[in-house]
Amino acid sequence: MYQLDAPIYFYVFAMLPVLWLGYLWISAWKRKAQEQFASSRLMEVLSPERSRLKPLLKLILISLGVSCLILALVNPKIGTQLETVKREGVDIVFAIDVSKSMLAEDIAPNRIEKAKRLVSALLNQLASDRVGIIAYAAQAVPQLPITTDYGAAKMFLQALNTDMLSSQGTAIDAAIDLAATYFDDEDQTNRVIFILSDGEDHSEKAMAAAERAKELGIKIFTFGVGTEKGAPIPIKRNGIVESYKKDENGEVVMTKRNPEVLTSIADVTDGNYTEGNDTQAVLEFVSETLKQMEKKEFEAKKFVSYKDRFQPFLIAGFLLLLIEILLFETQTKWVLRMNLFNENKKD
Repeated sequence: MYQLDAPIYFYVFAMLPVLWLGYLWISAWKRKAQEQFASSRLMEVLSPERSRLKPLLKLILISLGVSCLILALVNPKIGTQLETVKREGVDIVFAIDVSKSMLAEDIAPNRIEKAKRLVSALLNQLASDRVGIIAYAAQAVPQLPITTDYGAAKMFLQALNTDMLSSQGTAIDAAIDLAATYFDDEDQTNRVIFILSDGEDHSEKAMAAAERAKELGIKIFTFGVGTEKGAPIPIKRNGIVESYKKDENGEVVMTKRNPEVLTSIADVTDGNYTEGNDTQAVLEFVSETLKQMEKKEFEAKKFVSYKDRFQPFLIAGFLLLLIEILLFETQTKWVLRMNLFNENKKD
């Protein structure tokens, strides 16, 4: 198995035809200029040691040297070692509320950014657990399937925003049902859903969805972001607040954290509700909770350890170019004495 680190450098090979065309043009120009100066026989008398093949040989060496340097830049990697890695852990699905109420700034910088930073901090302390990400508002949409690639999880996490779903609401039941499809029945691992929300405007169907999750052996832990005092929902343009969201009566809407709803959902599955404003407290709680859960082997993957192989091409390229520099265009005496092509035959 192999892979190419920077295949874009293959485009540099386009310079080689230009190099050869330039050589042919210069050779033709030299030949025409020499014919105007003297005949070919006189040129042989004036420069008896001039080699006809050396210029072509030097061009071939330059082409080969440049080709090797290009391959070194591409850096081919060859898999030389197969390792079987067994992982044990818990499957965790993060369901993140992206409704407009998450724009409230009662917790800095706002609720949704706080939720994203909280998930990122949790990812930093995980070891071998698998994670998935779901975003939900009036509907739930998958963002990242179950994976052990925490780097990819953070990338998808940063892309979450309150504009990704046009319809508004907080369909936590859809998020729970979607999260249930993330888990693999064959692995039978411990299954956990972490819901991050302000708990506002949740559908009455949430409790029924929590019951369905419990039947599947899923535990739900909820984390509330925002304050119970609440804050208005800003409407911004280019990062500047223009106004605040208003109801049908023209009154500014105040959105508040609703811990009662989040607590009820968690209690159905024997989970737990935690205030999400204190990041350190959440990290300690999650760490302790995961330690108490039984870890089960959920995969045995084979990883290929690729090793760089640019070194031989780099060495070969510099050697070929060095030989080209040291190679003179005059005839080589010992080759001339061998008379391989009967060059020394006298008329």
